[in-house]
Amino acid sequence: MKRLPSLFISHGAPDFALQPGVIGEKLGSLGRQLSPIEAVVVVSPHWMTDSIRVTASPQPATIHDFRGFDPALKEVEYPAPGHPDLAARIVERLQKAGWSARTDPERGLDHGAWVPLTHLLPDASVPVVQVSLPAELDGESAFSLGRALSPLADEGVLVIGSGSLTHNLYEVFRGTEDTEYAEAFAGWIRQAVEAGDTERLKSALELAPHARRAHPTPEHYWPLVVAAGAGSAPPATVLEGGMTYEVLCMDAFVFGPLSR
Repeated sequence: MKRLPSLFISHGAPDFALQPGVIGEKLGSLGRQLSPIEAVVVVSPHWMTDSIRVTASPQPATIHDFRGFDPALKEVEYPAPGHPDLAARIVERLQKAGWSARTDPERGLDHGAWVPLTHLLPDASVPVVQVSLPAELDGESAFSLGRALSPLADEGVLVIGSGSLTHNLYEVFRGTEDTEYAEAFAGWIRQAVEAGDTERLKSALELAPHARRAHPTPEHYWPLVVAAGAGSAPPATVLEGGMTYEVLCMDAFVFGPLSR
């Protein structure tokens, strides 16, 4: 079995599930290209815990953890099966790597997990396991978390960091005409991804232009670094996704070769 790459996907706002835009079509094509996939492991910033928890339900619920959007979103379900055995192996792997981790048999899939999967794997037939994002992370520890998950790719498991390339919700809700900062930050990250420069990615919130404005809080950026850690050696591929709500960049990144 040939190794899978890892992915970073910008999940944007919850209405991405109903409004796929340019990136939704690209994700659908990517999912078909990567098939067959034995299972998916998603790290989402909408489940943050002190010690890592891993979903272990055989049939995780679809969590609608948002409000203020189209009521039709509350009717969207992503009925992918879980994979309790894989969850247990992930916990064991994380513990061996020095992380505090345990399974969670009750937790379902939050919108950071299921929204991008509605486009990547729309038939919801591939088992999905979600891994919580540790509350205290920096660039090095986020990358190390990805490295601990990396061997799963050799088993046909697709590791996904789901976040947002830019994530200033204050400006989303207030509205802004100044979008240049988001483009500048996104362009800097794209260059680092294409160059395979993981050190720049780890330190982007200190080094990249307009980093603190693009990410007033860091939790939607760290899944990118987790995905970079989980991926194999370059090349990396940038899937440009444009902007939603003026300043939410919807890019996705593929860390590792695309051909299987």
